[in-house]
Amino acid sequence: MGQRNEGEGNKTAAREYNRETTKFTKSGQVESKAREAKQAMQGREADEMREAERKGKSHSHGEDRLLKGGAHKGA
Repeated sequence: MGQRNEGEGNKTAAREYNRETTKFTKSGQVESKAREAKQAMQGREADEMREAERKGKSHSHGEDRLLKGGAHKGA
């Protein structure tokens, strides 16, 4: 079955993301996953992950000014 076009923003995907995020935070795995991530950033994977981050950021148009505190939503 194909996905239907929901216009700007995908409310179905947003609901699914929110549901799964809440489920994960309640699972008790947050601390152990944070430790795994920290170890990865200090281990052999670190250079590869930094390179992947650099490549991803190279496609970015920069941070959203609203996230940086440079403007207010209503402005």
